[in-house]
Amino acid sequence: MIELTAIEIAEGVRAGKLSAREVTEAYLARIEQFAGLNALLHVDREGALARASAIDEKRSAGRLAGVPIVIKDNLCTRGLPTTCASKILEGYVPPYDATVIERVLAEGAVPIAKANMDEFAMGSSNENSAYGAVRNPWNQAHAPGGSSGGSAAAAAARLAPLTLGSDTGGSVRQPASFCGVTAIKPTYGRVSRYGLIAFASSLDQVGPITRTIGDSARLLSVIAGFDKRDATSSSREVEDYEAALGKSIRGLRIGVVKLPAGNAASVEHAFGASLEALAAAGAELVEVELPNLEYAVATYYVVATAEASSNLARFDGMRFGLRVRGSDLNETYGLTRTKGFGPEVQRRIMLGTYALSSGYYEAYYLKAQKVRTLIAQDYARAFERCDVIATPTSPEPAFKLGEKSSDPLAMYLADIYTLPPSLAGLPALSTPAGFSPEGLPIGLQLTAPAFEEQRLISVASALESATDWAQRVPPGF
Repeated sequence: MIELTAIEIAEGVRAGKLSAREVTEAYLARIEQFAGLNALLHVDREGALARASAIDEKRSAGRLAGVPIVIKDNLCTRGLPTTCASKILEGYVPPYDATVIERVLAEGAVPIAKANMDEFAMGSSNENSAYGAVRNPWNQAHAPGGSSGGSAAAAAARLAPLTLGSDTGGSVRQPASFCGVTAIKPTYGRVSRYGLIAFASSLDQVGPITRTIGDSARLLSVIAGFDKRDATSSSREVEDYEAALGKSIRGLRIGVVKLPAGNAASVEHAFGASLEALAAAGAELVEVELPNLEYAVATYYVVATAEASSNLARFDGMRFGLRVRGSDLNETYGLTRTKGFGPEVQRRIMLGTYALSSGYYEAYYLKAQKVRTLIAQDYARAFERCDVIATPTSPEPAFKLGEKSSDPLAMYLADIYTLPPSLAGLPALSTPAGFSPEGLPIGLQLTAPAFEEQRLISVASALESATDWAQRVPPGF
């Protein structure tokens, strides 16, 4: 049963050929079997079985009928813990569901667990969780990527056919690359952020992580669309993303950027092989330039940390979560935040506060916003010559746990390819593109103009059909 895609499960449940409860029981057993991955923080066994039984009784006709789904722990779920993998929110249970949760529930999905993550979505390795690192199913000595590493590992290990993550600067795409699965970061505003606990409000987006592009397309079609509770939500009509599956890419122009130095040889080889496969499917390869790509990392880590310092100010121990009492109010604030936040979160809050402080706002934050505009303009010019831009998702395959944890700058540079689309607010996806000699997955990133998710899905679908990379599973799983 776990070999079935989400689409196959939903169609089977709707037709009465599959039992939602039996599907859920199969995945719960698998979750228990592979608990050592530490991919999940809270498993809602009783709630999932009760919901699955109700779906069987009502014979749900939803697009996700009876499909188990794992949810990143920064998406609010009514009645279930939502901690952002942080001690400061330990025990917090929201009284409401995020909009994306409401939408998957309305289509018959079965929330089965909350996924581990980097604390407050800050990290590229999932080692920053207050509840321990997630392990990569392909090699458990290696990182699964971050911050949605728990969701990506769960998808790769087939702990659920569908998972939801959030992407600020690559947090669904980079772990998808490391774990050999597919992930989509939608256009900014395409998916509601209501109920997503904020890291950087001008960058955060919710996106699907699944084993196949078809399942990602279906899940995106469910969660996309206008939400009046999100002031940044777009009212643009949602396209039929599944209609792009299997669509010919003959004549489609794929922009190829000259790669900067520092990529692993295996990544450059896989990138070339994926481009050859797309060319063989009829796509036209054209050279494009993104001259401000080299400034993306510095720009992102000014903008994102500045917004984080503002968003995380609410976690002070007064209204919810951890409270460490001091002799007065200021000491209580200080003790609570020192005890509740991990080192990486504290680092980013301090960097962001510094960038926004008097005398430095113009030198750092304002300048970063200007460079952000230049990056968006680079993409606009590039898309005059092409329809989709291709790059590696990450400059290297999954690194070992602990390998970069003592060098934050080296960790930040791992996001060099995923940050620019985020800064420009563009849709991007990562799809499997091969393997390193050590058997670690490598991803291809595709970026399109705003609201052109269909283009991305058609290209990823063509690559998935032409290769077996997406069909492979980790040894022992």
